[in-house]
Amino acid sequence: MSSSSPADAIYAALDLGTNNCRMLVARPTGRRGFRVVDAFSRITRLGEGVAATGRLSEDAMARTVAALSACADKMSRNRVTHARLVATEACRRATNHQEFAARVAGETGLTLDIISAHEEAGLALAGCASLMEPDVPWALVFDIGGGSTELVWVRNNGGRHEMQGVQSLPVGVVTLAESMGESLNTKAGYDQAVDTIRTRLIDFETRHHIAERLKSGEVQMLGTSGTVTTLAALHLDLVRYERSLVDGVDLHFEHIADVTDRLAAMSAAERANHPCIGPERADLVLAGCAILEAMCQSWPLASLRVADRGVREGLLLSMMAETARRRTQGERRA
Repeated sequence: MSSSSPADAIYAALDLGTNNCRMLVARPTGRRGFRVVDAFSRITRLGEGVAATGRLSEDAMARTVAALSACADKMSRNRVTHARLVATEACRRATNHQEFAARVAGETGLTLDIISAHEEAGLALAGCASLMEPDVPWALVFDIGGGSTELVWVRNNGGRHEMQGVQSLPVGVVTLAESMGESLNTKAGYDQAVDTIRTRLIDFETRHHIAERLKSGEVQMLGTSGTVTTLAALHLDLVRYERSLVDGVDLHFEHIADVTDRLAAMSAAERANHPCIGPERADLVLAGCAILEAMCQSWPLASLRVADRGVREGLLLSMMAETARRRTQGERRA
């Protein structure tokens, strides 16, 4: 993208995940803020079948390229000057990710940056850190994705958020739903999924002793994912999803349990027809509940804060900070 003056700078941040393709276009405001001027979100299921085959399927790539073409059009119409497009777990895992990236470049003109799980976690943290309580010294931040779940253990030090540990579990809502199939809709299958994920979390607890700090009231929990935002919307009995009502809300563990029970009692058609779930998420929502329940059982904090923000916001903030840093360096040299 071409360089620009601060007044006409327009940024685009795109997060291509296992399940979703999401983009924000924004203008900077003030020192560390921005105003969204356009957005895009489409479920593409890029990672469909990757856990079993190790490859991105032709249908999944075609759906995703079509979504990325729409993003490229939006970027052109909005005259974007700075952009970064990141791809996560599905592309990290797929053996044909280079072929896919070349196809994206050839058909859309966009360059995908396949980032590590550690960088993904850092971007998610940067995007939602402003929702943290400043006087609570530790935070457990998690992002339940389509193909993986990222955990970040954070030292909240005078407004500085220092990552002390990161773990990426190779389990997300798509991969869990595919591996469990219909058994996830039974109590026995659901409980098995929760127990399996809890076992995967033991190593993170052993390394960071989160439970000890939790008992002394030193820990807050922050969740950024479609799972937690959907559960919050259901808890609030929203007739349609409203970000302003969900972002930053505190969701108590008892509320999570109540909503999970409601979802388990619904038929597939009822989930698909719910305006806060929809047909594209209906078969994934219980998988998300199982991952979240495993974390709630491992670290029974009583409540978590819901963030409808994450990687895209982190990308925007990091790009804007880098532009400001370069401008300051240029002024010093002048």
